Amino acid sequence: MTTLFTILLVATSAILILLVLLHKGRGGGMSDMFGGGVSSSLGGSSVAERNLDRFTVGIGVIWFACVIALGLLLAY
Repeated sequence: MTTLFTILLVATSAILILLVLLHKGRGGGMSDMFGGGVSSSLGGSSVAERNLDRFTVGIGVIWFACVIALGLLLAY
C-alpha cells in the first residue's frame, strides 16, 4: 500500500510542477516558453486558464491526500 501511495505521490508531484510552470505569472515567466505569452486583451481569465486552475487545484488535493495517507501509514 505504501508503494502505491509513493508512486502516486511522485507522479502527482511531477504533474503539479508542470502545471504550476504553465500558469501565467505577472511577467509571463516559464509560461511564455510554452506559448503562454500570447493572450487576448479582453480582460478576465479565459476558459483555458480557468480549467488549468481547476486541474491544478485537483492535482494539489490528490497530492495532499497522498502525503497525509503516507504519513499515517508510516506512523502506524
